[in-house]
Amino acid sequence: MTKVVRKLDLGARGRHVAAPRRGRATGGPAPAEPAEGDVGRVPRISVLMALAIRFDGLLRDGTVPNLTELARLAHVTQPRMTQIMNLLHLAPDIQEALLFLPPVRGREESVSERDLRKVASRTRWCQQRGHVRRLGVKVTGPINDRGR
Repeated sequence: MTKVVRKLDLGARGRHVAAPRRGRATGGPAPAEPAEGDVGRVPRISVLMALAIRFDGLLRDGTVPNLTELARLAHVTQPRMTQIMNLLHLAPDIQEALLFLPPVRGREESVSERDLRKVASRTRWCQQRGHVRRLGVKVTGPINDRGR
């Protein structure tokens, strides 16, 4: 058996996939108020969706042998990696809508990952679309499986 070892660079964001710490930080300066021209930040769910797609590509092309190794390289637990990868169970148009959500100002996210876990557990894309529309995400897919 031949073992292939490659260095995997996940970039600066690779270590920040884990859930944010709860509670208030002590010490340090207060967060700056957004500037008038500030467009906001990328929604967390958009980042997680992009990571799931990237991680899937690494698994498919063999750069990383399995999900356990990927979790180790990303510095997250295996169950957390599974939660991230389960976003790939969403309909393609939902995934696209999540990637292109408008920027977020402040701390309030428009869609939470926890809400999407329930949606991703649905096997029919039309049901997923209905749930996501109720969460306020605009998707372009058909209302039902027949395209109507």
